[in-house]
Amino acid sequence: MFDHTPAVVVTAAARFEYLEFAKAVARLAGAAILPYFRTSAVGMRLENKAADGFDPVTRADREAEQVIRQRINQTYPEHGIYGEEFGLQIGNGLTWVIDPIDGTRAFMSGMLHWGVLLALFDGENPIVGVLYQPYTDELFFGDGVSAGMQHAGHERPLKTASVTDLAAATTCTTGTQWLAAEQRAQYAGLAASAQLNCTGGDCYLFALVAMGQMHIGVDGSLNPYDIQALIPIIRGAGGVITTWDGGNPSMGGNVVASANATLHAQALEQLGAN
Repeated sequence: MFDHTPAVVVTAAARFEYLEFAKAVARLAGAAILPYFRTSAVGMRLENKAADGFDPVTRADREAEQVIRQRINQTYPEHGIYGEEFGLQIGNGLTWVIDPIDGTRAFMSGMLHWGVLLALFDGENPIVGVLYQPYTDELFFGDGVSAGMQHAGHERPLKTASVTDLAAATTCTTGTQWLAAEQRAQYAGLAASAQLNCTGGDCYLFALVAMGQMHIGVDGSLNPYDIQALIPIIRGAGGVITTWDGGNPSMGGNVVASANATLHAQALEQLGAN
């Protein structure tokens, strides 16, 4: 879906500019989404995209992505765009990656674990990322070096937890139904080794890892737009995020994020990487 070319070099000043842009545009998308939250399926125009199974999309998803695309095309017309609802628009090697509502199942059910995801991909890694939950007005952001959170007019840095023993850790996954049987068994082993395991969360569970509330977040069968915005936030907060085999998580697949490298090594061992 992306050209396999060397990473585009981006200056620190440009990275800051792109992150500020992402924060502002995510808020605009959130404003487009909120009128549809906790309304009826008819009001949000709920549809199923899957021929086999259930993959919901709403009018809010589509309108929010259009808001983001419009702003990108106005501000950075040379950049590419890859979004869940409207696909790939080739650009100059820098590509904005959009999930207008990550956690649509939660959104349509009136739950709070969903958010707007927006990242800028340099060809190898996302270099800035934003998660915005408009109902709670929580904006998580990072550039891989630092991360922060804005809420109720205040801003604070994000820092992952110092827990280094899996037996004292809290793990979380959105669900295991997307995993093969062997992978479900591997995750069950990880969960059993932890102090506490939680289920549910979508993008928000990775924000909780960055906040230091959760210690290990795991999800499977992800697309690039499901995870790219979260990578700079996790890394900027001091955490580690890879695929289950320790590789680059930018293209999705089975992904694990941990509070620190020591804990991450234990998670990968349980998930079969070592």
